[in-house]
Amino acid sequence: MKSSKREANILGFSILVNQKGHVVTEMSGITEKDLHLAFKGEELEIIRNIVHLTKPKLEELHDFLERELSAMNHQV
Repeated sequence: MKSSKREANILGFSILVNQKGHVVTEMSGITEKDLHLAFKGEELEIIRNIVHLTKPKLEELHDFLERELSAMNHQV
């Protein structure tokens, strides 16, 4: 991959404590339709493949943790 000074949050996953003291999860990242703004050519195709492989897994983990944490947060 060609090195560049620009950075893009392709996919992010965080576990946070909010102001109420509840543990929550958060997904972030560049939308798939905007990937071309940060990447071009072969690099764009590689990043698209990474997103298509990883995003469903992160969404599954996010949903699972949100359900579990929601139950835990309501017990506090």
